[in-house]
Amino acid sequence: MAHKLKPFITAEQIAERNQSLGREIAASYDGGTQLVCICVLKGAFLFFADIIRKIDREIEVDFVRLASYGSATSRSEDIVFSKDLEISIEGKDVLVIEDIVDTGHSMDFLLHVLRRRNPKSLKICALIDKQERRQKDVHVEFAGFKLNEGFIVGYGLDYDERYRELDGIYELSTE
Repeated sequence: MAHKLKPFITAEQIAERNQSLGREIAASYDGGTQLVCICVLKGAFLFFADIIRKIDREIEVDFVRLASYGSATSRSEDIVFSKDLEISIEGKDVLVIEDIVDTGHSMDFLLHVLRRRNPKSLKICALIDKQERRQKDVHVEFAGFKLNEGFIVGYGLDYDERYRELDGIYELSTE
């Protein structure tokens, strides 16, 4: 199967948005509580590395990885941690940084787990906030880009573990 990549969001547009998004994030938190930025692996790793350097305040970082079990074509509600946090988030402001929030199942699961750990606040920053297939009521406080439809890859987003390394975001189609 041949894939066709059509440029969708350039590396320059991503860099500009990350700069303003970093300012928005920093301004939304008071300085009184530690901010913990959590990267959702694997897809968010490039966005995470870039965005945390644009947040002008002291932060702690940690990583989680979620696995969902089900068919390859649909997101299952059977989600588990394959890598959990290593630091405590109790009493801290927590910012979950994700590549894309689509159906909302994974993020809904993660937020439910994190709320039980008693953070002071819990917010989501997503490179892509995609409403097309949203099934769970998940609010993205900081969205890099809003998207209604389309299948995208690049800048951490993959198709079958391919295309993560691209510096821009591309719409993927098969021919």
